[in-house]
Amino acid sequence: MHSDFNNYLLKVTQSSASEEIEIIQSLWSGYGKVSRYRLIDSPENTVVVKFIDLNPSGKHPKGWNTDTSHHRKVKSYDVETHWYKDWSHRCPAHCSIPKFMGSFSEGKYQWIIMEDLKTHFPIVKDHVNLAEVKVCLRWLANFHATFLNEQPKKLWEVGTYWHLDTRPDEFEKLEHQELKSKTHLIDEILNQCKYQTIVHGDAKLANFCFSENGEHTAAVDFQYVGGGCGMKDVAYFLGSCLSSAECESYQNALLDFYFSELKQDFDSRQYSSALVKTDFNALEQEWRKLYPFAVTDFTRFLLGWMPDHQKVNKYHLNLMQSVLSSL
Repeated sequence: MHSDFNNYLLKVTQSSASEEIEIIQSLWSGYGKVSRYRLIDSPENTVVVKFIDLNPSGKHPKGWNTDTSHHRKVKSYDVETHWYKDWSHRCPAHCSIPKFMGSFSEGKYQWIIMEDLKTHFPIVKDHVNLAEVKVCLRWLANFHATFLNEQPKKLWEVGTYWHLDTRPDEFEKLEHQELKSKTHLIDEILNQCKYQTIVHGDAKLANFCFSENGEHTAAVDFQYVGGGCGMKDVAYFLGSCLSSAECESYQNALLDFYFSELKQDFDSRQYSSALVKTDFNALEQEWRKLYPFAVTDFTRFLLGWMPDHQKVNKYHLNLMQSVLSSL
């Protein structure tokens, strides 16, 4: 371990010693790792450390080793650090995230020290039932209500890892000509919607950790957190854990559930100055109409990045076609 970081880790965790005991996962494209550390003589038994190596790795698993890709990732880690330092403390208990404990940087190396969620949220799921899908939708609704009408200071101006302006290489590869000709209009419609919030930006199932009983969840990985319509997170999440047939069958019921949770949290926050002049019915009407646009926006990215991806399915293509036909 880097000695200066080790000294910082011991200081912020009030430890006499630390030991890396597990690599939880490697970061995408070889930019570092997420590890669990055991602490000695500390109030915390363990912490999670995200180590980031900002040197170009040249290891992208899909071959997208470009300067654009590298600069996007560098900014994403800067955004994530700002998220934990400046924003994360505002997340209430019903949209749990790891508690931020400190950040350290030296040259092209960065570290983020976080609470270990394993104590209360030890389970990461590959498959979920509808009740568990709703647990995650409740988290997203609470998150979106918490940051409704907030300006994404020091975050991505437009959140999500597939945002068009950050994906020129994938857009260039896009072969669907009607979609390509209308992509910028779709992007504009989403970006200029009246009601905006802070979106997680990578709200896939793998980034949610569940409690033992499956009734509560916490989210991780905030590299692409930023401004936008909440439907971007919802569309991406549902596509990450449901099949084409399941999306088609349960879409309306799950959207109804999301908006009922959003309204419940919205009503409890009416005192907030950011919400005083917000018409919830108008917000819901706007966002429901934008759900197919959010699906189409992500499908655009997939068709340029990896057109044979399993998420390019009948459900997504049908919604995409309905949007294209409406423009």
